[in-house]
Amino acid sequence: MTDSHDSDRLIRVGKWLTGIGLVAMAGLYYLALVVTPAERWQGEAQKILYIHAPAALTALAAFGIVGIVSLGYLFLKDPRLDAFAEASAEVGLAFGAVMLTTGPMWGRPVWGSWWQWEPRLTLTLLLVLLFIGYRALRTAIDDPEERARYSAVIGIMALVLVPFVHLSVYLFRTIHPQPVILKPSRPTLPWEMLRTFLFAMAVFAIQYAGFVALRYGIGRRRAEAS
Repeated sequence: MTDSHDSDRLIRVGKWLTGIGLVAMAGLYYLALVVTPAERWQGEAQKILYIHAPAALTALAAFGIVGIVSLGYLFLKDPRLDAFAEASAEVGLAFGAVMLTTGPMWGRPVWGSWWQWEPRLTLTLLLVLLFIGYRALRTAIDDPEERARYSAVIGIMALVLVPFVHLSVYLFRTIHPQPVILKPSRPTLPWEMLRTFLFAMAVFAIQYAGFVALRYGIGRRRAEAS
């Protein structure tokens, strides 16, 4: 009864957070498209930043959390950690799809092409494909302990890859711009743009928390019913 109550509470919290995130997302669109000025050189295309960059950072954070939780599972063998890793991986894939969709939409008017096989884009695509394999593995193995163990190994592999995606613009010659927000010195965006970006990050963080709570709660409920 207690486990069932916890699952229902997680689902309720997930629904509330997701609803709040969707309302905030509408506010973000208005703030980005109407209030925030366009960048001088890139024009209106630069406003994709407020969706693309938060989606990318949220996806990387979600994948990194999968790796950390997977490490915990290998030591503790707690099925709840495996369920949480699965939830974070699925949500990370959703944000990864947004990242890989909005990136070419931004790159086409700025770079003149939809895609470039440069280090960051290639590593990002590899990371997303790794988690597509993660999902395929979870559906292919019936034994819960074996599935959790193999999935944890892939999650840890992704944890190793995540920092290279962020550092690739420093380690390799690439057309991808270096970060203008996460700089060691200070952000180089004007305050009007930085404000919108920080709001976007908060919105995507709420969405991540809502989606994960909802998916984790559903996973817990299914486990209780089996």
